[in-house]
Amino acid sequence: MKRHFIWLSILMFFLPTLPAYAGAPLDMVQANVNKVLDVLRDPNLKGESAKGAKTEKLEVIYEQMFDGVELSMRTMGGNWKKLNPAQQKEFTQLYRQILEKAYIHKILSYTDEKIVFLKESMLSNNQAEVQTKVVTSSKEIPIFYNVILKGGTWKVYDVVVENVSLVRNYRSQFNSILEKNTPDQLLEILRKKVKE
Repeated sequence: MKRHFIWLSILMFFLPTLPAYAGAPLDMVQANVNKVLDVLRDPNLKGESAKGAKTEKLEVIYEQMFDGVELSMRTMGGNWKKLNPAQQKEFTQLYRQILEKAYIHKILSYTDEKIVFLKESMLSNNQAEVQTKVVTSSKEIPIFYNVILKGGTWKVYDVVVENVSLVRNYRSQFNSILEKNTPDQLLEILRKKVKE
């Protein structure tokens, strides 16, 4: 009995230092992807007139699913430190809007393809990769989500579609802009892109 109490005490001492998992990474991705599918399949949100309402609902899910700051930091890489805090904040907002513009049409054109949730692989104590695939009538498209644990919540910081990383793809674009432009000029370019 005494030995059992000692082990329990040791366990209780170390528990606060262990990561506080808020559900498995795969569960988080699956729950949020299913929320997206629920919005896309909602019969009350069909047709062109419901596009705005549908987009608003998807934006809320994006907030819950993605870590915008982590995504921005990783996309900018070493250039992130060249931005002051106000520029970093604006970049994060503009980058999100650019991603929405680039991908919302593809998401809204969903036609009931099947999504299979395969597995999760822990990359470290607070990072994991969740492997999924979209199955269409003609092919299978692998989509991997890289997620990070912050404040007890798993959030996505990169999406890899058919071996193409969202972060790496945009990093090369932003790096090439910053080779010839200042951070302020980069932000002005992004502002114009959002308004297009």
